[in-house]
Amino acid sequence: MANDETETLLARLQRLAAGLPGVETGTSYGTPALKVAGKLFLRIKDAGTLVLMAPMDEKERLIEMAPEIYHETDHYKGWPALLLRAAVIDDGELQQRMAEAWRRKAPARLRKLVADGPTG
Repeated sequence: MANDETETLLARLQRLAAGLPGVETGTSYGTPALKVAGKLFLRIKDAGTLVLMAPMDEKERLIEMAPEIYHETDHYKGWPALLLRAAVIDDGELQQRMAEAWRRKAPARLRKLVADGPTG
């Protein structure tokens, strides 16, 4: 099912999500996905493309700001999700976008853990 490129990309996403409480690896539309409390916030569309959940205004802003990274196809027009070119986005920006998407989907009790700072 998953090829080496997809597995490598999933490992990258899991590493970048390590500081976010309650992140679960699952599937969405048959591809690897990251969820929090059962809610999708990021999935692998294919070995080179990620689908990030984002509100419409944020989606439009990101596409305008960095079209070499963020884009959409007709399928995603009107939906609160945008596409990211995985090979182009650096880890710092990807981690920031993941954290923002996680925050929008995570329950308050998990968001509070991050707001309170590192645990342990």
